This record gives sequence, C-alpha cells and structure tokens, in this order.
Amino acid sequence: MEKVDVLLGLQWGDEGKGKIVDVLTPAYDLIARFQGGPNAGHTLEFEGNKYILRSIPSGIFQGDKVNVIGSGVVLDPILFREEAESLSRSGHDLKGRLVISRKAHLILPTHRLIDAAQEAMKGDAKVGTTGKGIGPTYTDKVARTGLRVGDTEHDFPKKYQEAKQRHLTLLRAYDYPTDGLEALEREWLEAIEYLRQYAFVDSEQYLGRALREGRRVLAEGAQGSMLDIDFGSYPFVTSSNTIAAGCCTGLGIAPRSIGEVYGIFKAYCTRVGSGPFPTELEDETGERLCTLGHEFGSVTGRRRRCGWLDLVALRYTIMLSGVTRLIMMKSDVLDSFETIRVCTRYRIHGTETEDLPYELGADIEPIYEELPGWRCDTSRMTSAEEFPQELRDYIAFIEQAVGVPIAVVSVGPDREQTITLHPTLLPH
Repeated sequence: MEKVDVLLGLQWGDEGKGKIVDVLTPAYDLIARFQGGPNAGHTLEFEGNKYILRSIPSGIFQGDKVNVIGSGVVLDPILFREEAESLSRSGHDLKGRLVISRKAHLILPTHRLIDAAQEAMKGDAKVGTTGKGIGPTYTDKVARTGLRVGDTEHDFPKKYQEAKQRHLTLLRAYDYPTDGLEALEREWLEAIEYLRQYAFVDSEQYLGRALREGRRVLAEGAQGSMLDIDFGSYPFVTSSNTIAAGCCTGLGIAPRSIGEVYGIFKAYCTRVGSGPFPTELEDETGERLCTLGHEFGSVTGRRRRCGWLDLVALRYTIMLSGVTRLIMMKSDVLDSFETIRVCTRYRIHGTETEDLPYELGADIEPIYEELPGWRCDTSRMTSAEEFPQELRDYIAFIEQAVGVPIAVVSVGPDREQTITLHPTLLPH
C-alpha cells in the first residue's frame, strides 16, 4: 500500500506551496488539498503565464492527474466558480480531473457578513481576516450546524433556509446590516448549480481505495504552520490545522499512511495581517525585502510584513509535522544583500531560549547571527553547482541548525527556476 506524502508551509503562509506542488506533481497520481478556505492563494507561473488558485489543488495543470478537494476544506461556491471558469478559459478543463468531497463545508453568503461583523466588534484587537467567511464556517462545523457539499444532494433548500435564519438571528444581535444579501444569495445559489456539475465523492474512501491500488498521493496544505489553530500564534491564526496532522483529519488518512513530509519556507520571513512577528523589520530593510520579493497577497493584494529568517519558529514547525525534506523559496530575493541576519534564539526577560514560548509577545528579543551575502544574480542559475559559496554556506547553516536537509532551492517564481540539491530526496 502506498503512502501519502504531505507538502505544507512552515511559516505564516505565502511560502510558495503552489509552485512546488506543481513541480512535484509528475511523480504522483492524485493531488489532494486537505484544509483551508479561499483566502489561501497559491500562485503558479510557467510558460509566460501566471495563475492564482484559491481552492483548487495546484496539481490541476498536469493534465493526467486527479485533484481532490478534501473534507477539511471550506468551499465558497461563488469563488470556486470564478476560479474554475477562469482556468477553463485559459484552456484547462477541470471537470474530468477534479473531484470534491461531500464532507467539505460550504461557505454561505451570511458567513461573510458574520465574519465582517465579528471583526468590526473586535476593534483594535481584530485578527485581520480576509472577510471571506472562513472562520464562521469552521465555527458552524464545530458547532455541528454547518452545511456540507453533500447536503446539496439531499433536501437542500430546507437545510439552507434553516442555516440562513440562524445566521440572520446572530447578525441582528450584532446589529450588523444585511444590505446586499439578496443579490449575493442569488449569485451563490447559481454557483451551487455550477458546483453540481463536478463529481462529488466520499474522499476518505476514494483516497483509501487509491492507496490500496498502489496510486501515489500528494497532500497539499494551505496557509502556514504558524497559523495552525492549535499550535500557531493564537489567536492570530487561521481556523484549521495547518500542520501535517491536518492531513489525517482533513482527508481521512491514517497516521501510519503518512510518508515524506515536505516543509516549505522562505529564505526570510513574511506575515500578512495582525499578530506577533518576532523578526519583523519595520525599517528600510523590511521595505527592501517587500519590494524585491513582490510581497503582496495573491488573492487579497495585502502587503506582507517582512523580516529575517526565524530559526526558533522554523525548528518548532519542523518538529510539529515531522518534516523530512525542506524546500527553500525566494533565496534570490536576498541576492543583493551584503549581510544576511538569521534569528537563532530568543531573549525573554534576560533569559535566552531556542524554544518557542507560549506567547510571542513584545518582550521577545530576537538574537541574530550574521552571514555574508552572495551579492550576485542567482535567478538565472540552473544547477546547484553554479551557487556561490556564500549561498552554499547559508544553506548549510540552516540545515545544521534545524537538522533536516534542504532538497530544493527556488530562485524565482517560474516552474523552471527550481534547483534540486539532493535528487535522491525527491519522488521519482
């Protein structure tokens, strides 16, 4: 029986997972997204074109692969339709190679309003959500009042009206306006009809059968490990489990069926929205990282906060998911820096630690080590043999610090700008 390999982000999201899923996809038969909602934009570039995926797995561009939207995903039919139709117009027909779990929860129009109302009530303590209704949908899931994709096949109008009325009662309590709901609801119901054109499956059984048949599965995560609902920088987190354990619950995969765990990180750090960020640079260097890295959200357009690489957080997320292979993204963004700093530990109230504390408060002082930059253009390099010694030293420094090999280095956004360091560590 085959194992499921897992690919996930190790920082605060936006690490470049979509590109690497696309690069690895030829070695797999099925690509399965296991959690998250349509705020997670995966950007892919190849053959001169740029694509942004919200809910559809990043293996969709490899024509002979099956892509699965798993049970742990929350799906907005309107955004799904926009995404799918956009891909179809670009020549990528999805209906024959995308299946959707019946147990995936639906984001309702009223979920968006509840999201906005709850953020407005928090004032300065707001989390900085994207307002797409993802958190309230996961709330309904846990409260056992949610609607799932499979409900569209069974007495759906009644179930929808009951859920809508519950939400309207809540919105009245929040004293939040519902202007525009009628038009949004009309568009949503039309999108439900579009959604029904796709194959619905019991994805846990579908994937279990595939593994028994010897087919290879790559599980794709969304967001980043430091946004995990249980182990991230709570409460400034997402509403699902973004670590490898989320693959088991989001796809119905047994823990013993997990194979390799690919962890993706940037050569520096970024974060979107509110919340703690120990190595954030609120200066000219931070702006420079943002500009050189084009650090703006692929779905939201929001500017990403930027800082140096944080090895305390990286070691922590590697531990949480049992990462076996690392993939370093955007090393080319550091090409022009004379000196590169890396946080190796924290100082908290005069005490140094390499462990992530319970809270990432303002009392954390990052302790840095400095490494020389490589001061050359790596974006045109095609093999690791071309890497300057300073970049090799940077890679070796990280590997030594975290105890996991870096198998791949990305030197640009295009599919071709991907350099393998250790071919034996990748699937064939």
